Amino acid sequence: MKPYYSLSDYLKSTYGEKIYKIALDGGFTCPNRDGTLSAGGCIFCSKGGSGEFAIPTKGLSIEKQITAGLSLFHGKNTGNRFIAYFQAYTNTYGPVSKLEKLYREALLHPSIVGISIATRPDCLPEEVLCLFDALKREFPDKFIWIEIGLQTVSEKTALYIRRGYPLSVCTEAIDRLHRASIPVILHLIIGLPGEDTAQVLKNIDYVNLHAVFGVKLQLLHILKHTDLAKEYALGRCTPLSKEQYLDILTSAITHLSPDITIHRVTGDGPKELLLAPLWSLHKREVLNALHKKMKLEHAYQGKEFST
Repeated sequence: MKPYYSLSDYLKSTYGEKIYKIALDGGFTCPNRDGTLSAGGCIFCSKGGSGEFAIPTKGLSIEKQITAGLSLFHGKNTGNRFIAYFQAYTNTYGPVSKLEKLYREALLHPSIVGISIATRPDCLPEEVLCLFDALKREFPDKFIWIEIGLQTVSEKTALYIRRGYPLSVCTEAIDRLHRASIPVILHLIIGLPGEDTAQVLKNIDYVNLHAVFGVKLQLLHILKHTDLAKEYALGRCTPLSKEQYLDILTSAITHLSPDITIHRVTGDGPKELLLAPLWSLHKREVLNALHKKMKLEHAYQGKEFST
């Protein structure tokens, strides 16, 4: 048993079997890249828009990407159902007609139990929420989750990483999604320059306050060909050690509401792009170390949580 409420535990209790995500590339871009807000993107974001683990498109339809993704799990101990994860770039940033086609194609696939859509809170106009409502009614046995890249509640850090929107925009988006009964997953980054444990706990307080469905706790990865890599080369960004990360992560988990599912506790940096921290490449060792640490410290999700 993990000392926290993991996504895998939620899925097993809900569906009775292990369910994996298939990462997809819908051919999107981002307003923080196409010149609408900026041309450089967030300083940590790779050229692939955080979609390096998505199925290489090469013009493939969503259906064919899912088929290719299913083949990757051949022989693994998994069931026959999966989540379609629209991962690369901003996956609500486009004409509603395009969004509808892509989402419906995924939801129609018999192996897909639902879709998880990674996006920005400033890219959720009313017509997109109306589309979600229509698809929910059309596919009542499948879910739609929205993943928002919040990263931090610090406005100072948000400016540094060039996030491109104030915290109020995220708060409004969460409220609108709650009213539409769309589950929200917030992405937080641990290890952003200038952020200590106290700031991370402020981020967790925000997650708790808004009672979202899930959270991703992502270690900051310094990737090649990013502006953060330039900061790293100049000595302006020092990656966390494994021990530092586990200390902050444990504090974050113990302060997190026990009702919120944890979708990630470390993250994957593409091996060919990762500059630092290299210890994060050994994901299983990191997870084992976290579980051991929490067991020794009698720590568990919600231990320090107070309403």
